[in-house]
Amino acid sequence: MLGHHYTRTFLETAVASMNAGCNLELSYGMRNNVFMHIPQALVMGNITLQMLRDRVRPLFYTRMRLGEFDPPAMNPYSALDLSAVQSPEHRNLSLEAAVKSFVLLKNARGTLPLRARDLPGKRLAVVGPFADNPRVLFGDYAPVPEPQYIYTPRRGLETLPANVSFAAGCREPQCQQYSRVEVAGAAGAADVVVVCLGTGTDVETEAKDRRDLSLPGHQLELLQDAVQ
Repeated sequence: MLGHHYTRTFLETAVASMNAGCNLELSYGMRNNVFMHIPQALVMGNITLQMLRDRVRPLFYTRMRLGEFDPPAMNPYSALDLSAVQSPEHRNLSLEAAVKSFVLLKNARGTLPLRARDLPGKRLAVVGPFADNPRVLFGDYAPVPEPQYIYTPRRGLETLPANVSFAAGCREPQCQQYSRVEVAGAAGAADVVVVCLGTGTDVETEAKDRRDLSLPGHQLELLQDAVQ
């Protein structure tokens, strides 16, 4: 709120937030934060003790339901480790969620889905800076990924019964150095071309906005070359 000039001080922010119904602040690592000014707002009469209790009650109710105040032995989540998180069951559930969340904007001439029974003997090219770069596949506020569990588009497509070739064209999302020859060579020799483009955290994150909605660098040129 300060950054957007809605308020001028943390005290004003505390009062405005509390009156608006906010009960949680993201202020990790900040000694001077909005939360620390709530007692002053209470003393000055800008907020009431009942309002403060109403804001706090759902927070502690949720923490109690999560078992934060129970002895560790009573909390089933305490026994979970990476072997449970990365179990085959959970990985399969993640795969199912990914498959069901795809958004298909256009499907000219019924190109998709690619069927395994139609692919033997076919040549498939996967191109673009997002085709085989695990680092750029995760967005802002994402967990630290385990490399062994990351399936890039190239790695996933190579499981199909097709002759898969790969050409990045440019190695990073900014795509400042672009090899047209590399992309044209792979796409020109293929029956099916999968182009993997985007932005990633190198281009945009929280507090790092793009100036426009255009594809970064030479990515549009890469797409056009692949289509041609």
